[in-house]
Amino acid sequence: MPRTIFENIVILKYEEATSLAFCKYTPIRFFEILHIEKGSGTIIINNHRVKYNDNQLFILIPSDQYNLEIETPTTVSAVKFLNSFFNNSSIDENGLQRKEWFRRIETILHSANRTSHLNLQFNADESSLHSLFTVLCNEYNDKYLKNEVVLKSTLHTILYIISRNVNFISSKMSSSKIQDIINYIHYNIHDSEKLTKKELANQFHISENYISEYFKSKMNIGLKKYILNYKLKLAETRLKYTDLTVTEISQELGFTDSSHLDKTFLAYKGITAKTYKKSLEIID
Repeated sequence: MPRTIFENIVILKYEEATSLAFCKYTPIRFFEILHIEKGSGTIIINNHRVKYNDNQLFILIPSDQYNLEIETPTTVSAVKFLNSFFNNSSIDENGLQRKEWFRRIETILHSANRTSHLNLQFNADESSLHSLFTVLCNEYNDKYLKNEVVLKSTLHTILYIISRNVNFISSKMSSSKIQDIINYIHYNIHDSEKLTKKELANQFHISENYISEYFKSKMNIGLKKYILNYKLKLAETRLKYTDLTVTEISQELGFTDSSHLDKTFLAYKGITAKTYKKSLEIID
């Protein structure tokens, strides 16, 4: 039977487990990080089978289904959290922390291969993450220690380390100028001034008059349209997984106003952003 989550964060740790009933979900409605400390077996994510071993991380998003087939006793921590966990943060009353964590999540959402474990690129990160997951589990499970500030800060640090590794992998995989341009666009998508033809031309030593033609010849889509489509993909992600308003999303992604985003989203999805968000609320 699917587990019902009443809290906006749930942290579970299983020691030397030979079966894990908690993995048998209908599509989960929260983000999740699995930290496999030791053990071996197979994790099935959306019908995609991946072998797992010691010291591996898996990232799951609200639409994922997964299960574990355990071969040797497995010690695993599962950190499950809703986007609302970062709402009304006492650390940052202006909501900047929530925006920052979601940008970290977006990096992971749009990484090349989420149905695989994360290959950590920095040796120190493995021991750091092990310690951070220990802090999370201890803080969450001890009723005398349990503190929201500590939980938020620790989880935010984990997200930062994960996204740092994802970004590093993306940069290593880049073997061409066009891939460098795409990585640059994704990284700077929230800063429209860095995405002008003039700025891109300066960054990549291509004539301002030629860069659009170069991009289209490599990607079969115009530069301006590619940037707009990527913004709309991020808008859809925010509409699905956050409680940000259409106005807030339009401001973050550089649209003139909510009406501009609505009209553009209508052409993208056949439905306005406001109507799309309302439809998701009905489903939930």
